[in-house]
Amino acid sequence: MADKLFRLEIIKPDGIFYEGEVRMVEYNTTEGEVGVYADHIPMTQIIAPGVLIITEAENEKKAALSAGFVEVEADKVTMLAESVEWPQDIDLNRAKEAETRARRRIDTSKDGMDIARAELALKRALLRQEVAKY
Repeated sequence: MADKLFRLEIIKPDGIFYEGEVRMVEYNTTEGEVGVYADHIPMTQIIAPGVLIITEAENEKKAALSAGFVEVEADKVTMLAESVEWPQDIDLNRAKEAETRARRRIDTSKDGMDIARAELALKRALLRQEVAKY
């Protein structure tokens, strides 16, 4: 099972982020962490911010995946990502500034909806900083 490859396609708003044959893909959903191998049962899920881990035949790649949807089929996984970045493409200073802004909004906001958005922005900023270290 772990040796069998399947097709992974990750699409972001401005085009294809990744296409290839992989052994496994791991990501976060609103229900928790998920790892998918070939011949997985079909399902759809909502992606939550987290580290995307792509295990190819010979190596492993990591990226920051913020949100989107995923469709799992036995021989193919398709991700529609709101935002996804390789570590080398992350502007660390920008991510730190986003963290500062989000923390400030959380500390000063009185509106529950604004706090929820600020907390999500904080999660994304911290995720980008974590992935930038890879």
